[in-house]
Amino acid sequence: EKCNPFFRFLAHWPSAGSFGLNTDILATNLINLTVVVGVLIFFGKGVLKDLLDNRKQRILSTIRNSEELRRGTIEQLEKARIRLQKVELEADEYRMNGYSEIEREKANLINATSISLEQLEKSKNETLYFEKQRAMNQVRQRVFQQAVQGALGTLNSCLNTELHFRTIRAHIGILGSLEWKR
Repeated sequence: EKCNPFFRFLAHWPSAGSFGLNTDILATNLINLTVVVGVLIFFGKGVLKDLLDNRKQRILSTIRNSEELRRGTIEQLEKARIRLQKVELEADEYRMNGYSEIEREKANLINATSISLEQLEKSKNETLYFEKQRAMNQVRQRVFQQAVQGALGTLNSCLNTELHFRTIRAHIGILGSLEWKR
């Protein structure tokens, strides 16, 4: 009587007399399934609850992480939009400054070219003037040389030795009188 109540229950179980093969498939499977399901529910309930709780916590954690990532991504997107607007404004400013700089450089280049052209024109005019003067001087020298050669030729043809000596004496006399006056 001091036995375990489970064994006492088995003692009251009607015995078949011996072990044998139960040919009623439906009764056997139903009993086996009931026992297996009962054992699974009794022992598996805690394990299943722990698994489901762990899974629930992982899902909630993943959702929280996703929300945080979403918020971070939205913040980064807003920052990127603001940076994009700043860059677009700077690009417009650089573009406008670049156009202004190009126009300024263009005006400077036109002014420098105009000044260079004026200097070239002035230099050309000066060169033409000097070339004209040089040509005139060359013509004068040739005319003078030709006149001198013509005069020398005329004098040489007109002068004979006697006339030559008389002219020299006259000039010596003029020079002598000039020295006297001093």
